[in-house]
Parts: sequence; C-alpha cells; structure tokens
Amino acid sequence: MCNDYRLMVDVASIVEDFADLKIKIRFGEGAPNVEAREDIKITDTAPIVRSIDDKGDGGELVQRRWSWPGPNKRPVYNFRSEGREFSSHRCLIIADGFYEFTDPKDPTKKRKDKWLFTKKGGPIFCIAGIWRETAEVGQAFTMLTMEPGPDIAPYHDRQIAILERGVWADWLDPTVSAQSLIKPLPAGTLTVEQVG
Repeated sequence: MCNDYRLMVDVASIVEDFADLKIKIRFGEGAPNVEAREDIKITDTAPIVRSIDDKGDGGELVQRRWSWPGPNKRPVYNFRSEGREFSSHRCLIIADGFYEFTDPKDPTKKRKDKWLFTKKGGPIFCIAGIWRETAEVGQAFTMLTMEPGPDIAPYHDRQIAILERGVWADWLDPTVSAQSLIKPLPAGTLTVEQVG
C-alpha cells in the first residue's frame, strides 16, 4: 500500500492548475511553503486542499501531517473507501508521483524493488483523502484506497484512489457521493518506471 509519494511542483503551479478547473483556492493560514520532495513519507507534513464548508465552494490549501495514530498507535496512512461516503472532512492530496514496492526480481538483493507511478497528461494529480483532528497530533490526513486498476494490479493488490481531474471540485463537495467519484483509472493512464 502506498507509504511514499512525490511532489516536485511549487505552490504557484498548484494554484494555477486548480484555477484552470475553476476551483477557488484559499489560504486561511497564508500560502504554505511547499518544498519539492522526491519522498513524502508517513508522518511527514505535506500539502492538501480540504473542503472548508458544506457547500463545496472551493478549498483551502494547507500543510498537514500524513497519518494519525490508530487505536493500536500505528499510523493510519491508508483507509479503505469501499462502502463509505465520507460526508465531511474530505481533502485532495496533491502529488505528481507515488511509489509501490515489490519483492526483488533478483533473489540476491535484500531491498525491495521500488516503482514510481506518474499520471500522463498533467503536472499533478489528486488522491482522494480525508482529514481529522486528533488529540495526539492535531489535524492529519490519510489516503483512501480501493481495488487496483489495470496499471497497478501487476504491482499491488490495492491502490490509492486517484481522482480524475474533472471531479476534483466534486470531491470537495460533500453532497456529491464519494462512491460515484472513486473509480479505477483506464488502462494506460499511469506510467511506471523502476527507480532507486
């Protein structure tokens, strides 16, 4: 399951991409200083766009921690989407790539093989997420997961829920059914390359 992703794009480019979709981005806490990072890992702080009211009227770009402590104190960084509607606290997790790991093809290697997935046709993509307030770490987000689409199935039996660009605004509107938006991407949408 996804425990490492990438964002190499600056805030101005992110805002411009959302503006192209007529999604109003607000900075309630000021424009975050988003640094380019090859690896964003569990418990790191990263940018999200979260819904700020129940009307689906744009979103707020903030930086929050990836994962909150679960009942067993393990980080909740992925969360199953099946059968749930998420009628509040939705967010878009901004990325330009994510990684999956597989057992090494070479049996003499100890480290797993690392695969980078990127989406064709755009500088960024958004992963469906939810956020919550916790006593332990404050506000934090997690990525929603689903059954794997055709590009990811050869590498993993689950995948993060990548939203089509045209439904980003709908994801921020909690009146729109989550299950109507979370779907596998068509085959050939993602490019994969072995890295590291």
